[in-house]
Amino acid sequence: MSQAKRRRVLGIIATDTTFERVPHRGTEVWMGKCLHCNAHLTVGLDGEPISRATIEHIVPRTAGGTDALENLGLACARCNQGKGSRHDAHFHRDARVRELVDRLLQKRRDRWRDPDSQ
Repeated sequence: MSQAKRRRVLGIIATDTTFERVPHRGTEVWMGKCLHCNAHLTVGLDGEPISRATIEHIVPRTAGGTDALENLGLACARCNQGKGSRHDAHFHRDARVRELVDRLLQKRRDRWRDPDSQ
């Protein structure tokens, strides 16, 4: 993973209350939850995913979503790939997809923490 992506992952972690710094196999890591299914995600202190954590664009880039932290979350690869392949292409045509995106945006807001408070 590129240094820029690792910095983005660390930015997401800094703004997500589910992530805590914890001991793991003789070292410290960030442990938190998938934005979709709440599965545990493990990320190294350098931002490198240890589990299958991926960057989720809640509003898809194809629908005008940006890389702003408010639009990003961490998701397990299965959930992220599933949303991308089944839903993202239908964002403009399917009200249910927009409802899913609205729920994920609300969940992200509910999990939000000020990055300076960490």
